[in-house]
Amino acid sequence: MNTKVVKVGIISKDDYRKRTIAIAKGEYEPKKNEPKIWFESLSSMAQILGSDNQKLLKLIIDHQPRSLAELERISSRKKSNLSRTLKTLERYGIVSLSIDNGNLIPIVEATDFKVQFGLHYGR
Repeated sequence: MNTKVVKVGIISKDDYRKRTIAIAKGEYEPKKNEPKIWFESLSSMAQILGSDNQKLLKLIIDHQPRSLAELERISSRKKSNLSRTLKTLERYGIVSLSIDNGNLIPIVEATDFKVQFGLHYGR
């Protein structure tokens, strides 16, 4: 199994918006060592990277399901719940979702996370 470490940052919604605008205007260029995934708070990060989702990511890595139905069977989670969770994880770049013969196939893109935050981070 390949390990992919992804830097995660905690930044307020307002500071994130300012950062994004500065990048779009060419006033700021993100550094290579900056986080690639951003959360508004530790609690929002805990929701996304909580134990249930960690178990789900591990199941995907270990079993490499070829469909949402297969993932439903091995995870004992309902399809609608899985679909919503996977789309959220995809939005954060933690999984990618591909379609093969009409089947949604989840692929784990981030296996390890390094968290970076501070009171003045993002300014």
